[in-house]
Amino acid sequence: MPTLIPAPSRVEAAGTKPKLIDEYVGVVNSGESRLSVAHMRSPGGWIEPGQTPEFDEYTLVLRGLLRVEHRDGSIDVRGGQAVVVHRGEWVRYSTPDPDGAEYVAICLPAFTMESVHRDEAVAKGS
Repeated sequence: MPTLIPAPSRVEAAGTKPKLIDEYVGVVNSGESRLSVAHMRSPGGWIEPGQTPEFDEYTLVLRGLLRVEHRDGSIDVRGGQAVVVHRGEWVRYSTPDPDGAEYVAICLPAFTMESVHRDEAVAKGS
């Protein structure tokens, strides 16, 4: 039988400005550890610490611009586009445009604070 998820759980975000994270599927909201699905809304000028996660992250940008920095440069992902970040790759997400961005992130396996491995020096100041 299908399982209704009546509402998301608001999850605390890392970064330089308040970002809204609503987890629909994942460890926090549904107890699911195989994957997580979260709706993100980031303000313009937001940047989070770099990370080297133990999960693959599939991100669909609904509106705005999400910048994904990586060891060899950066990728700008705009509304209607998606990006895949593979586990073990260092990345840093930001929303440099004034209007910010709205996007959906799917992590496989599910996102956890223990598996994201944020950069220590930057994470303390966020």
